[in-house]
Amino acid sequence: MKSLYSRVFLITLMVIIVSSIIGFLGSNMYYHVKLKPYNDEKLIGIAEQMKQYAEKQPDDIHEYLQNAAALGYQIYWTDGQGTNRYYGRDFREQDMDDHAKESVLSGNLYHGVAEFPNKPFISGFFDNRLSNTVGVPVHGRDKTYALFIRPDVLLQFGELRIFFAQIILFTIVISIVLFLISTTYLVKPITRLSDATKRIAQGSYKIKLPIHRRDEIGQLAEHFMTMSHELDRVDQARQQFVANVSHEIQSPLTSIQGFASVLADRELPQEERKHYASIIEKESRHLSMLSKQLLLLSSLEQGQESVNKTSFSLRGQIRQAVQVLQWQIEEKELLLKLSVPETINLYGDEVLLMQVWMNLIGNAVNHIPTGRSIDIQAERTNSFCKIQIQDTGDGIATEHLPFLFDRFYRVDRARERSSGGTGLGLSIVKKIVQVHEGSIEVASSSEGTTFTVTLPQM
Repeated sequence: MKSLYSRVFLITLMVIIVSSIIGFLGSNMYYHVKLKPYNDEKLIGIAEQMKQYAEKQPDDIHEYLQNAAALGYQIYWTDGQGTNRYYGRDFREQDMDDHAKESVLSGNLYHGVAEFPNKPFISGFFDNRLSNTVGVPVHGRDKTYALFIRPDVLLQFGELRIFFAQIILFTIVISIVLFLISTTYLVKPITRLSDATKRIAQGSYKIKLPIHRRDEIGQLAEHFMTMSHELDRVDQARQQFVANVSHEIQSPLTSIQGFASVLADRELPQEERKHYASIIEKESRHLSMLSKQLLLLSSLEQGQESVNKTSFSLRGQIRQAVQVLQWQIEEKELLLKLSVPETINLYGDEVLLMQVWMNLIGNAVNHIPTGRSIDIQAERTNSFCKIQIQDTGDGIATEHLPFLFDRFYRVDRARERSSGGTGLGLSIVKKIVQVHEGSIEVASSSEGTTFTVTLPQM
């Protein structure tokens, strides 16, 4: 299996090769379209100057052409009748046809550079052919000659070609070295993330990654650390949940077993038998309630609980919850204020949302002192409905607020089971609200506690 390091290296190498080919093709196309006609015209001008000198100084023409060749030109001189002379470096191919020579001897110009055929991978500027020249007629004393010239690229640009070749070679070598270093810089943190993933898969969530980078990899490492911490928290919560469930089940089971063993003694008075039987019945109901709430919470978290959404009046549902708790409210002489407009309708599961109001209002009734008050308000805000249940109790300590919606969490440990609750109520409330795409918040002070539920409207 190829490593990420080798893949990145091969991809980058392929990009360099492909971009070099495309760059060469583009440059060659630019030469054929723009530079080739320009070079042809420039060489015609140089040939015309040579022609003027040769016609003025016919006796020195060959020495002149030798000097011109030494300056960086390849020259062909002919009269079309067998007199052929070459000056400078030899042409790689002498592929000029007789028709071109006769045309120049007849007084025409030869534009071999401009008319050189376009080839995608061959630049005409470097193609050392006799046909890749320009030609002008030269009138001597007794006859007409044809002068063909082209630049000697090796002589004019030989050192520059070596220089640029060295630049390209050094650039490639240095680029590869720097690329290997930079690839290591990029791949190393990804390798660390891969190792961290393996550790998480093995159940080890306490990992540390360098997150000082400020690029995408640094952000990925930071998010990865956040994920590992969250997984560690979830794992600890799971372990705590299992321990809490075991404790919650074990306590009533122990009571049931103990009192059932006592009831097996037939000599017990009738009153004691009834008392012990009532305790067994109470503990059985507690177990039944615990199992039902655990099943509900599990189904809500897994998305298996069917949500039957209908439209209903919020005020009517809250009034129904208050009526169920009416005897407790009257027994504690509580003042209840209800400010819920009749016009507010919710679209949700009536059964599940009824548990939300019963739990929140029931908690307020159970935990505030006698003679206090409960205020229930609701209002529309854009496409949402905000419901606040506020009491005037003694409040909840700040350190308890972040954990109120955790399973089996109780603020007052001394009242763990005496109240008959399971410690799952607020966890179920939060999950029901989330299932309805809403949110729940809690705020508390010494003057009371406020639960705020926000739900989408129709």
